Formats: sequence, structure tokens, C-alpha cells
Amino acid sequence: MLRRVALLQLDPKVGDIEGNAALVGAACEKAVAEGAQFALSTELVLTGYPPRDLLLSRAFLTRVKAVLGSMRSPIPLLLGAPSHEDSSARPRNSAWLISQDEPLLLAHKQLLPTYEVFDEARYFGIGDSTATHAGFGITICEDAWQHAGVVPTAYAVDPISDLSQAEISAVLNLSSSPYHSAKPDLRLQVARSAAASLGVPFLLANQIGGNDDLIFDGRSICCAPDGSCSIAPAWGQGILLCDLEDPASSTWTALDETARGEMSRLAPGQTSQIDLTADLLDAITLGLRDYCIKSGIDGTVLGLSGGIDSALTAAIAVRALGAENVVGLSMPSRFSSQHSIDDAQHTAETLGIEMQSHPIDELHSEAEAELADELAAGDSVAAENLQARLRGLLVMGVANARGWMALATGNKSELAQGYCTLYGDMAGGYAPLGDLYKTEVYDLSWHINSEAEAAGHRPPISQSTLTKPPSAELAPDQKDEDTLPPYEILDAILEAHIEQGRSEDEIVLGGRERDTVSTVLSRLHTSEHKRWQMPPAPRVSKRAFGQGWRQPLAADKRS
Repeated sequence: MLRRVALLQLDPKVGDIEGNAALVGAACEKAVAEGAQFALSTELVLTGYPPRDLLLSRAFLTRVKAVLGSMRSPIPLLLGAPSHEDSSARPRNSAWLISQDEPLLLAHKQLLPTYEVFDEARYFGIGDSTATHAGFGITICEDAWQHAGVVPTAYAVDPISDLSQAEISAVLNLSSSPYHSAKPDLRLQVARSAAASLGVPFLLANQIGGNDDLIFDGRSICCAPDGSCSIAPAWGQGILLCDLEDPASSTWTALDETARGEMSRLAPGQTSQIDLTADLLDAITLGLRDYCIKSGIDGTVLGLSGGIDSALTAAIAVRALGAENVVGLSMPSRFSSQHSIDDAQHTAETLGIEMQSHPIDELHSEAEAELADELAAGDSVAAENLQARLRGLLVMGVANARGWMALATGNKSELAQGYCTLYGDMAGGYAPLGDLYKTEVYDLSWHINSEAEAAGHRPPISQSTLTKPPSAELAPDQKDEDTLPPYEILDAILEAHIEQGRSEDEIVLGGRERDTVSTVLSRLHTSEHKRWQMPPAPRVSKRAFGQGWRQPLAADKRS
């Protein structure tokens, strides 16, 4: 009987079929050296997940077939890759057996999610039965979630229940389960539910890495029927070697320097003890790092205003890419306070990044003079936006000159309220804070400072930045609370509506003032056109702007 199964927790690059095959092969060789008798990859590891519309290309599927046909493994390897036996039909999301012989197609994914960030019914045909091999039940990601009752709508079949009729020693699950802050506990619930119902270990191999807006945390699982679990560390590549006769004796081997965490062991009923703030920081750091590496981007440029958003963005960029690959631009105007200029300088010096000073007052005055008649008759916000757009011009200019990427520094609270300027502070190729509420921005900033102090370093985000009233500084004595509710109230309303789906009336019944709720939701809906033009942001909440928030533009959007 096969006893030692290696879960290959890897970071594939979408579309790099040959590179992903080599990545899996090297991990499989390492697993053999660790004593593995069988290996389990993640869902669609050969293409990277999600391949999206690459799956609509016949040429892409032909490449998949060619590389797949050439793969061999020293031990049986269950590999995730699309199958396309009928060229007139959609491909299927499949599990292949790789050995010393020709690859063998074993199973197809049966449950295709079409909620939140998922749109798998667009690409795949449905698998029609649950498969077994060598005493293992084979499932692919969502196939196991129905049984735990954690999907938003029920499917017509339950692959885990179907396996109760089979003689199996374990269930293997190939996953590419994207991260959000509540996902680790949900995944644990899925594993325990399947293992308890079937009375055999449940093994889940999960992808890690960032692919566009989606982040994958890993945390592969080996779960015993009694609910005890061994869980791989998050945010790094490695091998979780599971012993089916004694799941508690599972071991972890890291494959890169980012996999610095320790494997965790949970007793039956014990929940995972995750520091959410630290986890969010690791998630966003990995998202930015992978976006740059996989896109061939060497460095980043951002505006440093002395505010908390730009300071946190700079600190994350340094964590992701190194100080030598980050440039900050101080671009004060006549409305910029000296303490903000000083705070920006503090952050740059402490992080060790290059800092350039480009005052915009002369450019601002010239633009105001050129548009004087329009500005005199128009909305006062137009005059304020000139400054943001001049700054966007300078950031983009430096980024273009170096062949680097501009970072947008806006957070989810501001993006939700339209408290941002198109082609100004929204200019950039990636928005690291785009799915963080303002209150979470403060939490992560305090955490980064605490990390620095614990390591004996000077905190990069100044006390002034952390404690002064937030302000865009586009007008005299301007504060965010001149036009927005306090962020604690604003974020609670936004989270209730966006993540929890609560209406205006329901939020008011929860204790919020109707005028405030109505204004917040009205601004949310009328600023949709801005979010359609925002750069990608790493998804860390259940419902982020982008793939998971598909609102119409020209529509009546009363809540």
C-alpha cells in the first residue's frame, strides 16, 4: 500500500507550461529523496491558475498536450492540467497520472464555481463521475467544498458523498484555492468534513503565489479522520510529506527562502491561530513580488506624500523587491505642510530607498493660468485634481524612463468613495492597498513599525504619519473628515454592504445613521466608473473590487 504521499506546494507562472513542468519535476525529484512514494500537485499546475482566456486558444491547448505527453516521473504523480479530447467541446479541468509510462487521464473536476472571483463554467466542461486510483479518491478543489456546506449555492452532486461507496485509503484533492482573510479556516473546515465523513485521511495540495489580482497562500493540509491536521506554512514553496498511517507525523521541506514558516499541527477541534494583520501583510507582499517577477518588472516608483497610504506602500514595496528597486517622489505643492514633507523624507531614509524631490507649484500655477476661465466657472474639485494629475505625470515619467512600474497608493475606502483622482493618484500598474480598508492600513502600518523595532531597526512610518488627521492636502487646511465620515464608521458601512451584502435599511437597523449610510452608498455607486479604471490590486477580502465586484456603469444602482 502507498503510505507516504508528497503534497507539492508550488508557485507556477500562468502560461509558462514548460517552466511549470520543470518546476513540478524538480519538486518530485526532491520528494523522492525525502521518501515519498506518491506525489500530488495542485489544480492546473501545468498551466498555472487561473489561465483564464488562454484556455480559449487552440494553440495554447496544443502546447499543453505536447508538454504533458513528454512528462515522466520517478514515482506516480497526480498532476493538474486541462484535458481536451474532443476539439469541438470545451476542455476539462483534469487530474493526470504521470509515471514512467504515457500520461494517463484519471479524473475531471465535477463542480465548477461561478461565484466571487470564479468563472469556470466559461472555460470547462463538467466531469461526470468521481474517480479513484490506487486506493485514492480523487477530487479537484471545489469538488470537496459542497460536502462541507460552505458554497453559496448547492450543486446537484456531492463528490465526497459519492466516494463513500468506494474502497479507498485516502482522498486526494488538487487545489488552487485563492486567499482571502477567512479562507484558511474555511479550507480547514472542508478538510475535516471530508475526512470525518469518509473515515480516511484527506490530503489537499494548494498552490501558492500571486497571479494578477489573486493570491494563493498554500497551507496544504493533511487531515486525519479524527480532525487532527498537519498544515504546511503559508506563502512559500515546499513539500508536505504525509504519512497515511500516522498523519500527525507529516513533515515539511521548504523549497525556497520565502517558505520561512513552520508547519502547524492542530488537534481535533483546534482552530488555526493566524495573526490576521501579519497574514495580510505577507499576502500583499507576495502579491506585489510575484506580479513584478512574473511580468518582468525590475522596480517600482511611487509618490511619497507623507501620508500613511504612501508610507505603507513604500514599506511593502521594499519588503517585496528590496530598497534598491524602489524610488519615492516627494512632490509638494503650496498646500503641502512641512510635517508631511518631513514625514516622507523619514520614510525614505529609514527604508533606504532613493528619494527625489519635484515640487509642483510652478507646474500647478502654469496649469491654473492656462485653464483659468474654466476653473473659475467650474467645480472647485477640478482645481484640486490638477495637482493629483501633475503628480501622476511625474511618477509615470520616472517610471517610464527607467522601464519600471508606477504604484498607485489608494486604499479600498478611498476607492469606494471616489476619493481618488483618475489619471492622478490612481495612475499606476498595481495598487497594493486596493483591497485594504483605511483602518486596516493603520493596522498594517503599526505592525510594520513593530516588526522593525523588534529587529532593532528604526520604524519606517513616523509617529506623525500615524497620528495626524488624514488629508489629501489639495486645499488649505483640508482633512478627509471634511467630506467623509470617520474611517471607523465609513469602513464598517462599506464592509457591511460590500462583503456582507447588506442593504441601506439593514445597515441602518444595525445602528448606523441613515443620512450617513445613504451618502456613503450613493458615493459608492456613483464612483463605479473610477473603479473600472483602477489598476489590479491583490485580493485579500471576500469581495474585492475587480473580478469579484462586477457592477454596471450606466445603470440605476439604488441599494
